[in-house]
Amino acid sequence: MTPMDSQGIDETDRIILQALLRDARTPVRSLASQARVSVGTVVNRIRHLEDSGIIKRYTISVDYEALGYDIVVITTLKIAKGKFPEVANELGKEKNIITIYDVTGEYDAVVISVFPSRSELDAFLKRVQSHSLIEKTHTVLVLKTTKESEITLL
Repeated sequence: MTPMDSQGIDETDRIILQALLRDARTPVRSLASQARVSVGTVVNRIRHLEDSGIIKRYTISVDYEALGYDIVVITTLKIAKGKFPEVANELGKEKNIITIYDVTGEYDAVVISVFPSRSELDAFLKRVQSHSLIEKTHTVLVLKTTKESEITLL
């Protein structure tokens, strides 16, 4: 039994989710055709997936490099004990941060950020490193993204 099976997700739901992951604007009629069910069934399935929290929102996938943000970095943070929520809230206001993860291990957080220039990256890192609740950082530069998708989970 997969985790999705325990959530009551069947093959029809998987087909709908896969199509929406590829393109959140897929028309309901097309979803119905792909899943081989009626339009009404698709509407009900989507509503159920939304109500159960499986579909959290509909969004787009941005090519940051095409927008001039071709520097992607992963920064790990060691944060003062019990201060993750405060630090995450403050860092969440940084325009260049895409994602903040609360993690286990040597570090407390993993931050994914994008920058248009080394000077902006440098300024960001200096701000982070001078934060009173951040004890240690480690930053790596992403050379190439080889996979960025959730589709294979379904």
